[in-house]
Amino acid sequence: MEFLQNKILKIAENSRKIQEEFIKSESEKIVKVAQLAKDVILSGGKILIFGNGGSAADSQHLAGELVNRFKKERKPLPAIALTTDTSVLTAIANDYDFSEIFSKQILALGKRGDIALGISTSGKSPNVINALKVSKELGLYTVGLSGGDGGLMKDLCDYLILVPSKETPRIQEGHLLFLHIFSELLEDLIFPG
Repeated sequence: MEFLQNKILKIAENSRKIQEEFIKSESEKIVKVAQLAKDVILSGGKILIFGNGGSAADSQHLAGELVNRFKKERKPLPAIALTTDTSVLTAIANDYDFSEIFSKQILALGKRGDIALGISTSGKSPNVINALKVSKELGLYTVGLSGGDGGLMKDLCDYLILVPSKETPRIQEGHLLFLHIFSELLEDLIFPG
């Protein structure tokens, strides 16, 4: 039992250190992304969010916080998680390829000046990479959440938010921290007071 309790403490301490390092290294970019999102939304644009597995859940989490509310009673903000429509996802994957499930949706829903926010812990997910490429071609702002060195995403993102870890659970914890900080900053920027 003591071994397991010590393991819990070690995991928690490792997580805390990574989160502190993450915020110290990425806070300036997080502020810039929140300011960009404010400008995009106030000019009639939207945020399109996508990722796989836990990152798909994070996409839905962020869209929910923005469309509904985070901490303030306020108007809904335009955000769409591209991970939720199973008919669209399975039709594209069946008729074309799984690597096209997000890029086809970007082509259908994205417009110049929107934000495409791709989430991939490794930075190497083919469907996220394809969607970011298409987003750049269409003139969307590209934001990425990743870990380690950002993989293939680093050359495709206007802003790449990196969690300084190669461990998927620690990266996911950093992404969740970003989602909450970003949601709160965006509410404060658009709905001050």
